[in-house]
Amino acid sequence: MCALFWGMIGQPCACHVGTLAVVITQEFTMLYTGSCHCGQTRYEIEGELGHVIECNCSYCRRKGPLMWFVPRDALKLHTPEDALATYRFNRHVIAHHFCPNCGCAPFGMGTDPSGNAMVAVNVRCLDDIDFAALEVMQYDGLHRN
Repeated sequence: MCALFWGMIGQPCACHVGTLAVVITQEFTMLYTGSCHCGQTRYEIEGELGHVIECNCSYCRRKGPLMWFVPRDALKLHTPEDALATYRFNRHVIAHHFCPNCGCAPFGMGTDPSGNAMVAVNVRCLDDIDFAALEVMQYDGLHRN
């Protein structure tokens, strides 16, 4: 599923400019589980894991996430949201959540350009993912406007 790269560029990704996005139906979705390193932050994500985005902005190049963008309602937290620590920087539009115990950053929350609530899931925190099988798209967040 290619979501709009809502937090960084605020416009459709290069693979969908001038095209219609493919709608993925519920019958093709999977349920993924994930957590922080210590297990204090646990969650589930329902969706179709297509490609992921690797960004080189000042935050991502230090943390190293591979991001998968999904609608907010695809995320089911098993940990209360107020139990997470949050970091915001630059324009303060993305809430980068992390575990206050181990510091692991499993996801961030924000909105796409249309105002839809979205989650950027760090697939490195999902269980049983074959990282070598993922299609990784590079995004130059360091030099964005």
